[in-house]
Amino acid sequence: MAKQKTVFFCQECGCESPKWMGKCPGCKKWNTMVEERIDRSQPKGIPVKKAMTKPTPINKVEASKEPRIYTKMGELNRVLGGGVVPGSLVLVGGDPGIGKSTLLLQTSDQLAENGYKVLYISGEESIKQTKMRAMRLGIQSDNLYVLAETDIHEIETKLHEVSPDFLVIDSIQTIYNQEIASAPGSVSQVRECTGQLMRIAKTLGIATFIVGHVTKDGAIAGPRLLEHMVDAVLYFEGERHHTFRILRAVKNRFGSTNEIGVFEMKETGLAEVANPSEIFLQERSQGTAGSTVVAAMEGTRPVLVEIQALVTPTSFGNPRRMATGLDHHRISLLMAVLEKRVGLLLQNQDAYVNVAGGVRLDEPATDLAVAVSIASSFRDQMTKPTDIMIGEVGLTGEVRRVSRIDQRIAEAAKLGFKRAFIPYKNLEGWKVPDGIEVVGVSTVKETLDYSLGGAAYELSEATVYQPNP
Repeated sequence: MAKQKTVFFCQECGCESPKWMGKCPGCKKWNTMVEERIDRSQPKGIPVKKAMTKPTPINKVEASKEPRIYTKMGELNRVLGGGVVPGSLVLVGGDPGIGKSTLLLQTSDQLAENGYKVLYISGEESIKQTKMRAMRLGIQSDNLYVLAETDIHEIETKLHEVSPDFLVIDSIQTIYNQEIASAPGSVSQVRECTGQLMRIAKTLGIATFIVGHVTKDGAIAGPRLLEHMVDAVLYFEGERHHTFRILRAVKNRFGSTNEIGVFEMKETGLAEVANPSEIFLQERSQGTAGSTVVAAMEGTRPVLVEIQALVTPTSFGNPRRMATGLDHHRISLLMAVLEKRVGLLLQNQDAYVNVAGGVRLDEPATDLAVAVSIASSFRDQMTKPTDIMIGEVGLTGEVRRVSRIDQRIAEAAKLGFKRAFIPYKNLEGWKVPDGIEVVGVSTVKETLDYSLGGAAYELSEATVYQPNP
């Protein structure tokens, strides 16, 4: 009889402990330790024939570029680094109802239409329910196979029968191994099933997509070890009450982790957004204080979004600082800079900052736009609708240089902006596009005086570059 051992696993990070603990020593979360029984015997899955390997000197290894399989979704290809790599294991996470199954079902249909054989395994829905979604999306392909199964050994058997080129598992929390005593979705089940899928994908060369649920904190449910096992981790973000969805890569062994893909949820499925800047700015209000536009870089793509700020006198002892789409600690820092370096009395003011469109910005180049938005709302003075702010703000009130300024300005000029405030150090080394005026500033105070029309302003340190007529 196989020896069994009782251990406690953290459902958040997968930390193992021989006894129950109220607080996980790994992730410091409370009440996440769950008892599980582990069978130390070897699993009895279908053996996969392994190729014999031997150590090879690195200078004798032939360098070859990984082949890519392109889908009809350019946004998905961008996030994956140029297409799907055969034999890769990709984890797709997101909130319930955000559109993970819709995205993968549409991708499966596109790959099937290109002549590839795709096996879509659903552990949460029956075949008829999957068919209903396929009818709504207009999916009719002979190379797309559907299976409702949760046993990993049965899935492995069907893989050898069908021999697909692509495999979709929806979702990993419903797949279980009979040889493990714990319930489906537990740490042991998720880790063991993902390990078997990884061995199958690498040995047979099947590109595999795994759907993973997320916790209330936004992390992949189950152990963090799951993210280390797969080749790429994609997060599907967006508000359920908005139609826009953002696909973001947080890990990618075959490409960059800075790329994003923008989609719009429609009745017939997900549609690509070719120009997200125009979409995010189409509902921008005109003639209102507290609104500025910033050109943020998402990977290699500049995205123009609106930053809104509302500053009002507080009714409480401590003023509130709330931010949506930005780090609220960064908001408190910028307000301290405005109070100390510019002289704005903000210590008794509530501040609410929002990034319109449900986008999340995490790069320092948005600091100047946030500071101008807060000052505009506090002074009740609006900026020009054709102005754009780009720059990082330091603790001494200086405006620091940012990267890829030429791409940001080119995107702003294409969308009709007439004036751009950028760091003074970013003025050299590139050509200003036609139709836009570029103003180089050194401090936040200079930017506010020139953009909001405050005190008399002289171009002592700022330099204005205008394109040739």
